[in-house]
Amino acid sequence: MAARPRLFLLPSLLALLPFLSSLAAAAGCRKNTTLAGFEAELAMVQHQLRGVVRVLDGCSFSVSEFDMLAGSTHVRWWGATGDGFHNLTLGSPISDQTLSRTFRNESFTVRLADNATWDQIAVLAIWDPVTASDFGHVVLGAPGLDQSEAPAPSPDLSPAPSPSSSSVERRSKRRIHLQPTMFDNCLILSPRYRLRWTLDPESDSIDIGLEAAIGSQYYMAFGWAAPGSASPSMIHADVAVAGFTEDATPFVEDYFITEYSECLQNKDDKFKGVCPDTMYEGGDPVGLVNNTKLVYGHRKDGVSFIRYARPLVSGDNKYDVPVSKTGNMTVIWAWGLMRSPDTLLPHYLPQNHGGPRLTTFGYFDLDVSRRVNDCLGPLDAEDKEDQDLIIADGKKPLVVSSGPALHYPNPPSPSKVLYINKKEAPLLRVERGVPVTFSVQAGHDVALYITSDFLGGNATSRNMTEVIYAGGPEAEGVPANPTEVVWSVDRNTPDLVYYHSLYEQKMGWKVQVVDGGISDMYNSSVFLDDQQVTLFWTLSDGSISIAARGEKKSGYLAIAFGIGMINSYAYVGWVDDEGKSHVNTYWIDGKDAMNVHTTSENLTYERCRSENGIITFEFTRPLSPSCSGRVECKNIIDPTTPLKVVWAMGSRWSEDHLSERNMHSVTSGRPVRVFLLRGSAEAEQDLLPVLAVHGFMMFVAWGILFPGGILAARYLKHVKGDGWYQLHVYLQYSGIAIVLLGVLFAAAELRGFYISSVHVKFGVTAMILACAQPINAYVRPKRPENGEVASSKRIIWEYVHVIIGRSAIIVGIAALFSGMKHLGDRYDSENVEGLALALMLWVLSGGLLVMYLEYKQFKRRDENSVRGSWVLGNSEEDDSVDLLRPDRTVMKPESHPSGRMELQLEPLGR
Repeated sequence: MAARPRLFLLPSLLALLPFLSSLAAAAGCRKNTTLAGFEAELAMVQHQLRGVVRVLDGCSFSVSEFDMLAGSTHVRWWGATGDGFHNLTLGSPISDQTLSRTFRNESFTVRLADNATWDQIAVLAIWDPVTASDFGHVVLGAPGLDQSEAPAPSPDLSPAPSPSSSSVERRSKRRIHLQPTMFDNCLILSPRYRLRWTLDPESDSIDIGLEAAIGSQYYMAFGWAAPGSASPSMIHADVAVAGFTEDATPFVEDYFITEYSECLQNKDDKFKGVCPDTMYEGGDPVGLVNNTKLVYGHRKDGVSFIRYARPLVSGDNKYDVPVSKTGNMTVIWAWGLMRSPDTLLPHYLPQNHGGPRLTTFGYFDLDVSRRVNDCLGPLDAEDKEDQDLIIADGKKPLVVSSGPALHYPNPPSPSKVLYINKKEAPLLRVERGVPVTFSVQAGHDVALYITSDFLGGNATSRNMTEVIYAGGPEAEGVPANPTEVVWSVDRNTPDLVYYHSLYEQKMGWKVQVVDGGISDMYNSSVFLDDQQVTLFWTLSDGSISIAARGEKKSGYLAIAFGIGMINSYAYVGWVDDEGKSHVNTYWIDGKDAMNVHTTSENLTYERCRSENGIITFEFTRPLSPSCSGRVECKNIIDPTTPLKVVWAMGSRWSEDHLSERNMHSVTSGRPVRVFLLRGSAEAEQDLLPVLAVHGFMMFVAWGILFPGGILAARYLKHVKGDGWYQLHVYLQYSGIAIVLLGVLFAAAELRGFYISSVHVKFGVTAMILACAQPINAYVRPKRPENGEVASSKRIIWEYVHVIIGRSAIIVGIAALFSGMKHLGDRYDSENVEGLALALMLWVLSGGLLVMYLEYKQFKRRDENSVRGSWVLGNSEEDDSVDLLRPDRTVMKPESHPSGRMELQLEPLGR
């Protein structure tokens, strides 16, 4: 009987075990309550993370208002001793909960793992250990702090809400937000655009957050309509325009709307449209009209976020609308493409939002004092890859350098990361079958290699395996002594690999490996000026196929044939708002939109595409248009002549109705001379001084020396002595020497001698004729002795000498005039017409001088001398000295008994 109570005691103890375990756990939690009550907001790093963490006790913490885009199955709550990359990688998971799904404004409780205690955790993070990615974190304090050293709780000391608490209870007290991404209120404006705000009545100010899943080249606008409007209107509205500059720097500024147009300047220098307040006032030196203050901004996961503060009532009564603390007011919002600053308008200017109401713009009534939280979940952009894209070209090396981590796509990052072609950790795209060349100049402590490992930094050091496709310890160098690495991308290369440093993790980024693309389709390619645009081409029989690809994000890309956009034939590629691609041709003859004329050029195989804002367009056209009478008919491409090419980019283009908004925001600094046959290019140099010296030398030779030598031989023989002969020979030889020096001088500076233009053909012909005269003079037949009849060879030689000389002068003068035209076509110089007129007057003066001298000669000439009337000589010729052949003895002429007198021809000028 005594043993029976023991049989019933065992089930009773078993029933008490869960209760006893909970008591033991509670006792353990009470031993580590240093951080109990601590509350803080999660710092967003990526995946659109938001939320509030509150430590409940030594074993658990609560999370409320939690947003996060889905991560991998490896994402965990993570504990570390610091928020740096090294400390986070050495941390460990503190909970078994996985965070692989999308969270939408959720609340829940997380229990620490058995081996995790708060005194070992300084940073509570959401971490992906496979990719070493920090989604967001909370800094708790240094490990091992006692109660007196524990971090202070957030200013909101109200009790932490349980997961079942209502939103009214959670908002019983206004929280002071320490993280710039957190606000009291959130309102959905459109599927891609949200408004967040926190009102601070004590300081009479409001903090506003604009958040949109849009591209980096788009603006976000929000503001208040003018009070008293009969219907919602943007006219006279006070708005803030926010966005990011081309170098990813956030900005926000006060704007005032006077018209539904982009900001433009009238003829009276007054501005109208959507313009910054400062432009209406001609500057804002003391901050009287620009009353918005940028607090924070970022672009993460394809989402733009800007936080700014503004006073409810500012001192600017002209352009700012006073905001009521409690009443309803009409507000307006919009988003759309943005025009970058240029030399005329140094501001980022919004363009037409270009979409339907409630999608890209809208109006509604808002009371900023009411509590709203309609944003259930994070914004999810379709395109989350926001870094630069570089498409490798097999003919051009990729320059690999290193620099500070400013916008590394996978935080946290080391202090130094890899740059390719001066872009920070870009997404690299290569094509199978196209070798890729890297010029490594990142320093001796950085060795480039292509790896299958996501993190790099030598996976074997982490007891991991990897496949190395190129590079290694030897792939290091400096700008003064770079190392070349060639990677042969074959058909077995995976679709995704990574470029990294062998010595440190997470310095590089992804490499997309695709099948053959644009580089394989064209025979030649070159970088244009500033390496911002790549030009591709293939020559065929009678036609040329051309492609152009921008290396930075833009709304359109244009290339033009000429020394500048003005007076050039331009080809523009863009994709409109409906996703339709366009390639159009234009003739541009001025700086205004009205000077951009659409042409009807015969283009075939037109294609245009935009990938992450990178524009690529292609077309095929004949080398010589088969038309006449239209401006595009003059757009002839001569493959033997260097083609001068410039480029421009902007934020928006339209097929018709062009306006100032279509003007480019960035353009090439100078033209590039593309050698189509050689497949190379060089920057256009300022050769105006070189060509000016060349032209002056040719003018001296063909305009002074050669004609002077001819005039001496023709009209000075009546002067006694052989002075005319010496003057003739010396002037001709001096002219030939100057011509040869001028040609060599121009050819050396132009790095080649190409017989292509009309000017060069005239010049070469004149030079050949000029050089033929000394040879002709050297083989001159002997002059007949006194009383002898001139031989037929002598007579033929005289006529040949005269014909070549006169032809040389005529062709040389033609070369001078064609050179003037060539100079005008190349530099569009205003002085060319004046120089051409001066040359024409010089030639006319020379002609009048010859007519006068011929008249004087006629009076002295023997009218019976038929030969003397044709050739450049007279009956008083004196060959007493032969400078061409000094070893020949020449007798002076004597009177012939028969009355015949020999006419001796001398070497003539060209």
